[in-house]
Amino acid sequence: MADATQPEATNGVLPAPDAAGDLVAAITQSETVSADEIALYDRQIRLWGLEAQNRIRNANILLVSIKAFANEIAKNLVLAGIASITLADHESVTEDDLGAQFFVNETDVGKNRAEAAAPEVRKLNPRVDVKVITTNVTSEQSESFYKAFDIIIATDLDFLSFAALDAGARIANRPFYAGATHGMYGYIFADLGTHDFNIERAKSNRPTVKAPESATRSIVDFTDKISSDGKKIELVTKRELYTPLLLVNTSPLDPVMQKDPRKLKKVHPLLTCVRTLWDFQRNGNGILPTHTPADLQLFTTLAMQKHKELKLPPATLTGDFLKSFLANLGSEVSPVTAYLGGQLAQDVINVLGKREQPIQNLMLFDGEECSGPVYALHPIFPDNPIPAMAVVPPPPSDAQVVVL
Repeated sequence: MADATQPEATNGVLPAPDAAGDLVAAITQSETVSADEIALYDRQIRLWGLEAQNRIRNANILLVSIKAFANEIAKNLVLAGIASITLADHESVTEDDLGAQFFVNETDVGKNRAEAAAPEVRKLNPRVDVKVITTNVTSEQSESFYKAFDIIIATDLDFLSFAALDAGARIANRPFYAGATHGMYGYIFADLGTHDFNIERAKSNRPTVKAPESATRSIVDFTDKISSDGKKIELVTKRELYTPLLLVNTSPLDPVMQKDPRKLKKVHPLLTCVRTLWDFQRNGNGILPTHTPADLQLFTTLAMQKHKELKLPPATLTGDFLKSFLANLGSEVSPVTAYLGGQLAQDVINVLGKREQPIQNLMLFDGEECSGPVYALHPIFPDNPIPAMAVVPPPPSDAQVVVL
C-alpha cells in the first residue's frame, strides 16, 4: 500500500456495487470516523468498509526489531491509518542497515534503530502516534505490557526470541506475527490464538451448517442477505484455531498431505530449511551458522533430520538448495522485504477488520521461484486437534516506552 488514499484491491475483493452510496450514508451515521478521515481513506473504506476502517484506526501495534522487513510493515500499516505504532529495538544502526532500509541514512549510524526510524515513520501519516522502546522486549513478561497492544509483530529475531514474544502475546490473548527474510528467502508465521472472521459469498443451494470445516476451522454463524443487485448472498462467520511457535516447529504436515506422495513431492524444501534454522538457534548453536566446516556439517545433518521428520522424499532436499539457503542467511534484499512486508501488513489489516481468512499458519517465500506456499502446521491428535498449551514467559526486563 504505497499511498493512504490509494489502496489496491487484494484477494480478489472489489468495492461493493453501491460503494458511493454506502460512503455517503457512512459519513452521516459515523460517530467514530470523522468526515475528513473518510475523505482521506476514501478508497480503502470502499474496499473493506467503514466498520473495518474503524477497527484499524483504533489499533495499537507493537513492531519489534526495526530492519528492512519491519520498515515495509510499518509503512503499510501507518498509511492504512492505525491509531499508534510502537517501534521496539535495542540495537543501533550499522552501515549494513543502509543497504535495504529506507527510514535511516548515514547520519543515523550509531543511533538506536527505533529512535532513528521514528521521525521518518511519523512523516508518512501525522495522524498516527509513533512511540519508541529502546530496550530489549523479548524478555518482557508483564501481561499488561502485551495487553496495551492489539497485535504484536516481531521480525528478524532468533527462534527463542520469537517464541518468548509469542508466549507473552498468548498470555495476554493478543494475535502474534513473526517473520524474517534471508536474502531471496523469507517467511511469515501467524499465531492468532482463536480468531473469528467474516466472508461474503453467493448463497448456495446446499445449506450452510454450523460445523467444523477442518481441524482448525469451523463455521460458527451465518446470515442471509440480498445484495444491491438483488442476488442472494450470505455472511458467514468462521473461526480459526492457531498453534504457538514452540509447537509448530515440531508439528507434522496436514495428515491428508502426508497420505499423498504427489503432494509431499511438491512441499518446498524451504520449509525444511526454516525449521532447521529454528532448531539450530533453539539448541544454542548461535543465531546463524558460520561458514566453518563444523557449522555447515551440523546444519546439513539437522536439515536431513527435519526433512525426515516431515516425512518428505529425500530427493526433494538437494545440496544445491541447502548451499543457496546458507549463502543467503543474514542478508536483506529489498524486493523480498517489500513483498513479505506487504503481505504481512495486509494480513494484519484483514485480521483487524475481521475479514477474509488469514494466514494459517506459516507462509514461505522463495524469491528465486517467486513462489509463496502456505503450510498449516499443528500438533493434530484424535479428538483434540489443537491442544491447549500453557506457556511460561521468560524472566522480566525493564522495557520502557519513550514517546518522541
